[in-house]
Amino acid sequence: MLYHLREFQVKTSKRLCFTDITAEVSAIVRESGIGQGKVVVFVPHTTAAVTINENADPDVVHDLETIFQRLVPYQKGYRHGEGNSDAHMMTTLTGASETLLIHRGKLLLGTWQSLYLAEFDGPRHRRVVVQVEGLQS
Repeated sequence: MLYHLREFQVKTSKRLCFTDITAEVSAIVRESGIGQGKVVVFVPHTTAAVTINENADPDVVHDLETIFQRLVPYQKGYRHGEGNSDAHMMTTLTGASETLLIHRGKLLLGTWQSLYLAEFDGPRHRRVVVQVEGLQS
């Protein structure tokens, strides 16, 4: 079993946004030389997350942003003193990592799927850690 670990940075542009990171993760998978296995994508932050969703219609990302804002409103009397309790809650709902399969050296995603960094307390610079493991091509 082979392991390949890399990191990259994402600069987010808004307080709440979804940034497509599929190309960056795909490049790391190719670089690894692993043909069959899995990749774990992890963000070591408490106010950012990783998720998979549709990439074909930009209205999906817009709707996600709108729904998160409605579900967990910004500064609604939370006790946490930093003013970003909503971001912590959104991260808990979404999750800090995703595991994807690798088949024939490529991410195994559905036709309309992409991998997103979900920013809930931006704009910021975020680290994305990618671990690829499996068998060589």
